[in-house]
Amino acid sequence: MRSLYILVPLFVLLLAAFWFAGRTWLHLGGNEIPLYGWVAIAGGVVFSLVVGIGLMTLIFYSHRHGYDDLDRGNDVP
Repeated sequence: MRSLYILVPLFVLLLAAFWFAGRTWLHLGGNEIPLYGWVAIAGGVVFSLVVGIGLMTLIFYSHRHGYDDLDRGNDVP
């Protein structure tokens, strides 16, 4: 029951945010995005995915090869 007190207001806020974004999008209108704009957006998405996937790969590699272990031998005071 407690989770309902948290989830319902959050869901209402999410719906309000979508409603506001939709109304703003329709109200502002604007010009079409040129081809170089779509290329820039796609490049940003691809770059973000490459960085995210690369960092997650390094995290899993580090964990599997023991670089995250705490046994440092005599280095710990």
